Amino acid sequence: MHQSIISSRMGLIKPSPSIAAKALVDDLRAQGQNVLDFTIGEPDLPTPAHIGAAANAAIARGETKYTSTLGTPALRRAISARLGRTLGLDYGADEIVVGCGAKQVIFSALTASLEDGDEVIISAPYWVSYPDMVTMNGGKPVIVKCDADVGFKLTAAALEAAITPRTRWLILNSPNNPTGAVYTAAELRDLCAVLERHPHVWVMSDEIYEPYVYDGGTAVSPLALMPALKQRSLLINGMSKAYAMTGWRVGYGAGPRELVKAISTILSQSSTCTSSVSQAAAVVALEGDQTCVSEMVGIFEQRRNRMAALLNEIPGIACTPSAGAFYLYASVKGLLGKQTDTGKFLETDLDVVMFFLNKAGVAVLDGTAYGLSPYLRFSFATSLEVIEEGCERLKRAVATLR
Repeated sequence: MHQSIISSRMGLIKPSPSIAAKALVDDLRAQGQNVLDFTIGEPDLPTPAHIGAAANAAIARGETKYTSTLGTPALRRAISARLGRTLGLDYGADEIVVGCGAKQVIFSALTASLEDGDEVIISAPYWVSYPDMVTMNGGKPVIVKCDADVGFKLTAAALEAAITPRTRWLILNSPNNPTGAVYTAAELRDLCAVLERHPHVWVMSDEIYEPYVYDGGTAVSPLALMPALKQRSLLINGMSKAYAMTGWRVGYGAGPRELVKAISTILSQSSTCTSSVSQAAAVVALEGDQTCVSEMVGIFEQRRNRMAALLNEIPGIACTPSAGAFYLYASVKGLLGKQTDTGKFLETDLDVVMFFLNKAGVAVLDGTAYGLSPYLRFSFATSLEVIEEGCERLKRAVATLR
């Protein structure tokens, strides 16, 4: 007889590694330790002032009540207009749903669509939550490893090989967390050609890092290349990354009415609606001057360049500057087999993580959490001063290895 109050399904999932890492860093800092944090995917820059002012104005107007579960009409119009500009596609108000962050929309979409045993194709390295969210909803994550030799990106051949009659979704994330990889139009066309041959496969296109593309590039959505995909896809985006609004919790999904309605039903029984004040601010963010976004992207590109250069100066660490997002996925293969001054051998990337935390006071995340080792994910969503000091600490720590 099952004695615990905790469901047996909880044994199938684990806490988010990135959130767990942040909690560890917070605990160490509370104990007085000077820890530099490269774990969290959160812009350190403040929410632009005009967006905050819009929230204050909404409060003053009394816009503090429940909203439609789908989101306010004003916000859905703003999202629709934005998608029309960027994709050339027309999404009606009933084809858009607003959630408490993009994560909630993704989870609810999987809840609404998966039967037990349905397969979801996820390329590794992947965002840590995808496989667990699939598992929690009765699905089977089908992990396709995509190493550095293919730019950490899913190829058409690998996608074709992974599809079965049970495949329900393909999750695409570009720009990618954790690698910063950005799919080119040619690469996406090849994937779309495969999807065209398998009409039972739906696509979840997670574009939350869409503005963060460097070296003059731009993010391309598969929906812009294959408009027919609109009828079997869910586009995911939100306010957190582009507008430094992580704590405001506003994400959205755009897709067919039947799916959007089902997601809305789930939200109505869980969160009811997203904060009315946050939604009012999101309208101004989407409809207002976008200079703040381009300025943030420029700042992050400088940080990327500096951190990549400094990491590549450390023996045993190698990385290619990411094309997008705000992460570097650095190989630490050259550190494996090394011995610390306490006599411990570094056998895995997790060993390297703990060595850096204990020896250097620098927190990073191991590639195991993202499905591909031996790598570490470094977030450069922090100041140049922290980046420079952190990399200097790492360099000194590595120098003690033998």
